[in-house]
Amino acid sequence: MELDKKVLHLIENDARLSAKTMAVMLDEDEEKIAAIIDKLESEKYILGYNTIINWERMGNDGVTALIDVKVTPEREVGFSRVAERICRFPEVRCVYLMSGTYDLSVTVTGETMQDVARFVSHKLSTLDQVQSTTTHFVLKRYKQDNFVFEEPQEDKRLVVSP
Repeated sequence: MELDKKVLHLIENDARLSAKTMAVMLDEDEEKIAAIIDKLESEKYILGYNTIINWERMGNDGVTALIDVKVTPEREVGFSRVAERICRFPEVRCVYLMSGTYDLSVTVTGETMQDVARFVSHKLSTLDQVQSTTTHFVLKRYKQDNFVFEEPQEDKRLVVSP
């Protein structure tokens, strides 16, 4: 199990690593690492592989919003049924159960702010269990999943001393 975790940590930081490279890094046999990866995929420890893309550099003007949602939990299932329903919307990227004032945190993407507004007003807020929402639009991404989007700028201000 410890080796499984080491493999997962390597994949989490760089999904492009080959079984051969991981075997060298972990001082293990390549076939053993490949078998571990296959097992982790089939047992749903590894759910998929994603790429972090800096869409702003490509000129994409898409919009991301973080939506706090207050919902009425249902008897026997709590927040699960409404969370599962929200997950099925194609605009939704992430859904988290949260502590604090709001129950769910939902990450949504759209082409424009109006797309996100339509999602909130026509799809999300119309669900029976949804009591209220608060939408926060992402203005700039600095870091996501351990990837920094821009190198820090050198401070070129003049030093002022008394």
